[in-house]
Amino acid sequence: MLLPAVLAMPLAMSLAFGSTGALESPGSAEVCGRCHRAIHESWKTSTHSQAMESRLFQDVLEMAAADFGPAGRMVCLNCHSPIAAQIGDVGLARKVSWEGVTCDYCHSIRDVSFEGRNPKAILSFGAVKTGPLSDAVSKAHQTAYSAVHTSSALCATCHEYKNSAGFPVLTTYSEWKASRYWKEGKQCQFCHMSKVEGDVVDPRVARSTGAKINLHQMPGSHSLEQLNKAIRAQLNTTREGGQLRVTVDIANETAGHYFPTGSPLRQLVMELRADSAAGQHFAEQRVYARTVADQHGTVLMREHFVFLKAAKLVSDTRLAPGEKRTETFLFQIPKGSQTQVKATFWYYYSPLAKTESQKRVTFLTLNRLAQ
Repeated sequence: MLLPAVLAMPLAMSLAFGSTGALESPGSAEVCGRCHRAIHESWKTSTHSQAMESRLFQDVLEMAAADFGPAGRMVCLNCHSPIAAQIGDVGLARKVSWEGVTCDYCHSIRDVSFEGRNPKAILSFGAVKTGPLSDAVSKAHQTAYSAVHTSSALCATCHEYKNSAGFPVLTTYSEWKASRYWKEGKQCQFCHMSKVEGDVVDPRVARSTGAKINLHQMPGSHSLEQLNKAIRAQLNTTREGGQLRVTVDIANETAGHYFPTGSPLRQLVMELRADSAAGQHFAEQRVYARTVADQHGTVLMREHFVFLKAAKLVSDTRLAPGEKRTETFLFQIPKGSQTQVKATFWYYYSPLAKTESQKRVTFLTLNRLAQ
């Protein structure tokens, strides 16, 4: 049975506060979710909430610690469990340390400093929670408007990273800043935290006016919707002498950064197949990726080595924001031999993934029948 709002509020407050009458700080997302239910449920489906518990990440964390010791472990925790890194919970004893990029981390940020090698969040854990709303009121904690929460600078603390050798491993923020999206004032939140109708606070705790809230799912590279928005392609076939000529026009239509972005191990792969009625079968690939090497020139293919040992850029075939390319293929298929041509696009996440669904996401398929 639902409780009336007047009765539900004291209950929610008693659940949110500890025995001392004050919020634990930094606090668990589960506590935040008792009042901010819709936001919490949305965040729980995000990769931010799963940043620590991901088995793929746990495998990499274990390898980083084995190969580079505590320093390697901390490089990983700085972004996958930033609260653990901030409070020194390297043993991950506290529940909040297992919550990935959690509520009290983002909403305790006061500003972002770009001094030094990497962007750094200026944090203050306590009773004041920061956010993008200027008129927010809470009986569980104090609130403060934060301009940085409306800015891509908020994301830079984890999505821009140079290692100790000074090599830019993660460049998503600087890619965005060099794009037209920065000039147009379109921040990361425009695509990844769009405004939706929702309750800032559970209606059982306080009456809601149907405010617009930022979507805390923060969809990214695993989202079919985001992938299909970002990449547009067109498949065409023509005859060229005794050959079949296939062109694929591909564009980074909407991503405000290079595609793919993030870890250099991520790839966009296009596979082009041509199967003729006469029994001829052809297949070619185009790979859009950034390849990096250590100081000796050895190409790196393991995530933790990329983050800790990368020193040289070998190649970069990724699609810049707004970039369009035409890929051309020629197959020895004579005229009159009906041919099924198929282009398949997938986003390749990591070679260390144990399952195919973790490793890659197929998001676009184009077909054409050539005579």
